[in-house]
Amino acid sequence: MSDRVILDNVSRFYGEVLGVNRVTLSVPAGITSLVGPNGSGKTTLMNLITGLVRPTRGEIRVLGISPTDPEQLFRVCGYATQFDSFPRGMTGFQFISSYLRLSGMSQADCQRTTAFAIGRVNLGDAAHRKIAGYSKGMRQRIKLAQAIAHEPELLILDEPLSGMDPLMRRRTVKQIKEWARAGTSVLVSSHILHEIEAMTSNIVLINNGRIVAEGDVHHIRDLIDEHPHTVSIRAQQTHAVARELLADEGVVSVRFEPGGLVVETARPDAFYARVTDLAASGRFGPIDEITSPDDNLQAVFRYLVKQ
Repeated sequence: MSDRVILDNVSRFYGEVLGVNRVTLSVPAGITSLVGPNGSGKTTLMNLITGLVRPTRGEIRVLGISPTDPEQLFRVCGYATQFDSFPRGMTGFQFISSYLRLSGMSQADCQRTTAFAIGRVNLGDAAHRKIAGYSKGMRQRIKLAQAIAHEPELLILDEPLSGMDPLMRRRTVKQIKEWARAGTSVLVSSHILHEIEAMTSNIVLINNGRIVAEGDVHHIRDLIDEHPHTVSIRAQQTHAVARELLADEGVVSVRFEPGGLVVETARPDAFYARVTDLAASGRFGPIDEITSPDDNLQAVFRYLVKQ
């Protein structure tokens, strides 16, 4: 079966509140990105696929398995949610190893597999530290390690790059692409189209619980680039970073906020590459985080809904 996930006319309502509405979608092998603003239905759709919530109507098959059979599903599927929900007091190593033990893996295999998974996300030095002391980016990575530890056929990743610094974002994108090349199918969500484009050209746009468009990202790039792109940056030397970025032709404006700055750019691809290079050089101290507000997608969705 070429399609890894199939949704047939799926809707989910929470009382009178719409989660997703009449979604029909086929997710092929490889990497597929689910893009939409916060509240658009991305997480609800992923929770439906993984069986964490049941559809109000419609049918779902994941690798030929119904999400109503979670034991069978999670032997072949890994899920990293965007939300933190860690058992209190656990280290990163304990977090992963405890779930592997629950799945029936032997103690020896569990220790070996956990160490390997943590190494794949570059958290070896922090493996035996308590997760409560992890940064946001480190918590994202330990969730990734837990999702891939049992070598699933399908990875479902909900906003996996959120909270990561620019260098770790680049490394994580590279790692996700390597997993896909090794044969793991990936469904990954984001509200930042340009970071998703670094992983795949196959995208699904969702807004207000409906699929707005799907296909090759390059077909809608002109729509995205018609609108100024806003980027928030957290850095220690904000004024020095701002002076450096203002020299770029594509930068429209810069304004300062507590602990960071907000930049408008007309050339987002080049701008993201520029910020990542600045972070790698270390010339202006650490650049801790870059984020992109939902407003960047809203104009595009309004355009598409009118078509």
